[in-house]
Amino acid sequence: MASRDKAADAFKEYAAQAPKQPLTTSNGRPIETITASQTAGPRGPILLQDFTLLDSLAHFDRERIPERVVHAKGAGAFGYFETTTPEAAKYCRAKMFASPGKRTPIALRFSTVGGESASPDTARDPRGFAIKFYTEEGNWDLVGNNTPIFFIRDPILFPSFIHTQKRNPKTHLKDADMFWDFISLRPETTHQVSFLFGPRGTPDGYRHLNGYGSHTFKNVNAKGEAVYVKYHFKTDQGVRNLHPSRAGELEGEDPDYAIRDLYNAIANGNFPSWTAYLQVMTYEQAQSAKFNPFDLTKVWPHNEYPLIEIGRLVLNRNPSNYFAEVEQIAFAPANMIPGVEPSPDKMLQGRLFSYNDTHRHRLGANYELLPVNRPFNAKVANNQRDGPMRLDDNQADSPHYFPNSFSGAQADSSQAWHVDKLPTGDVARFDTGDEDNFAQCGHFYRNVLTEEDREQLTDNIAGNLSGAQEFIQQRAISNFAAADADYGRRIAQKIAAIRRAPAKKTAEAAPAPLNPPRSVPPKGKL
Repeated sequence: MASRDKAADAFKEYAAQAPKQPLTTSNGRPIETITASQTAGPRGPILLQDFTLLDSLAHFDRERIPERVVHAKGAGAFGYFETTTPEAAKYCRAKMFASPGKRTPIALRFSTVGGESASPDTARDPRGFAIKFYTEEGNWDLVGNNTPIFFIRDPILFPSFIHTQKRNPKTHLKDADMFWDFISLRPETTHQVSFLFGPRGTPDGYRHLNGYGSHTFKNVNAKGEAVYVKYHFKTDQGVRNLHPSRAGELEGEDPDYAIRDLYNAIANGNFPSWTAYLQVMTYEQAQSAKFNPFDLTKVWPHNEYPLIEIGRLVLNRNPSNYFAEVEQIAFAPANMIPGVEPSPDKMLQGRLFSYNDTHRHRLGANYELLPVNRPFNAKVANNQRDGPMRLDDNQADSPHYFPNSFSGAQADSSQAWHVDKLPTGDVARFDTGDEDNFAQCGHFYRNVLTEEDREQLTDNIAGNLSGAQEFIQQRAISNFAAADADYGRRIAQKIAAIRRAPAKKTAEAAPAPLNPPRSVPPKGKL
């Protein structure tokens, strides 16, 4: 059939090259049949001695591991990062940046954020962009999104925010009141909401979106000089987004549209790539900046902190087994390498704990021994032993305590993290809700979006916000108006028009949580 694609023919390709092999039980014993259980006579009961049956059922009962609480639906692929300029080495001592032409193996997982594992790829949602660099100095996980900012700046709010993306605990339905109640009560969300309901809310697959490390990191070079940085990955395929009508069609026609598109592109040799850039800010610039450079709801203006090209990321291999290489891959922002360190970014600080913790729950204490998570370009030597599902030699006969007198692994002070300015201050809970929540969002609305984009953005927000209660609508409109008066006015007028519309149209205008955007990408350098 000429209409079949590479994804549809995956088993056909396997059959063309796979040798014949006997069916076995989990201990490797050949199975004589898989169509009949052992019974006491043709109509008798099943026998407990039928290990073939018990082995099959017992494993089947345990096939599912916990779904990711966030980023449950996704696609993954493998390839390499190539350093293309000497610029990265000026700011980072990591060996992967040592010289142009140096390649480092990588894994990249794309995902939606709020939906379940069966949710459609075209839902309006940020997109996860998580990279695992398998470097000779250990694995480095750069875990970001397709937007340079996020909804909140303090991690203590993260569980509540994600709960608003899930289901009402009473009705088990998506609930516009939950989402907009939280959003309107936390004005710092206004900037990211304006990205979410604009064109970037539903990209055209995963190949046509940009990726961002999003957080502020600290990089240290070989001379011990430190700067703050942000990482950007610009798609070489060009940014493309879906029109609302097309996104809605795909939700019914092919809810796995983005996964299929990525798989087929790589299978056909059309390897997607991204150009990598840094933004750099000195300590002195950070102290004098007009905004908090560690605030995840803010961007660093490109005219003040221009993009510096450092490399290229290429995907050239599909996973051979989705569960083993995508469902079990585990990214953690705390996994850093020499030359890459945390900054005072509060959201980053919260993620340094949360990701490793959830992997230990979801995959087990030895999750980093799984082949896809193993730092295969570096040798691991630590005092961690044992635990369930230990998959290697358990570090054999080496000492598992320190200090010791028997040639156990030693710490290397030359690899110590660079600490030159210790954070100081009174220990307290500093509420950030009243910081500047609107200036950058107003600039984005007035100067980055086109008039067509502004019209579509306010259409999308009004259609979704109209499903919330009126007092929540008013509070949300006030936030948008604080960013730009025209922004709030248009949304208010469009919600009023929806109220006046016939009942059938009103129902159509109030979709469950997040609607797809149009296909015009925002202009400007963000």
